[in-house]
Amino acid sequence: QVHLVESGGGLVQAGGSLRLSCAASGSIFSINAMGWYRQAPGKQRELIADITSGGSTNYANSVKGRFTISRDNAANTIDLQMNSLKPEDTAVYYCNMRVTTTRARSIEFSYWGQGTQVTVSS
Repeated sequence: QVHLVESGGGLVQAGGSLRLSCAASGSIFSINAMGWYRQAPGKQRELIADITSGGSTNYANSVKGRFTISRDNAANTIDLQMNSLKPEDTAVYYCNMRVTTTRARSIEFSYWGQGTQVTVSS
């Protein structure tokens, strides 16, 4: 079993910054892609940033230039630095990891964090 625990959400004024973190634990053999998603009220969950095991990153246009995704492969963690936050960034943020476990090394499973609320006031 693998567990992802997120931290770092909260309330911030427009223009401010927050840093989200997500740590994985459990029977991990390897972690391939990692990503951050968000879901605003009444909207579908959307991918906002992802990073491969080699460190290549990809960002949604809505966050490009403001958000930075990073990972620590040794610690099995992923971070999201969010700068210049806007009210439209308000959402629940979820981390996601594509993991192979020690019991099934050839099968990749998708795991999710519990979600953390980010609220940006105007």
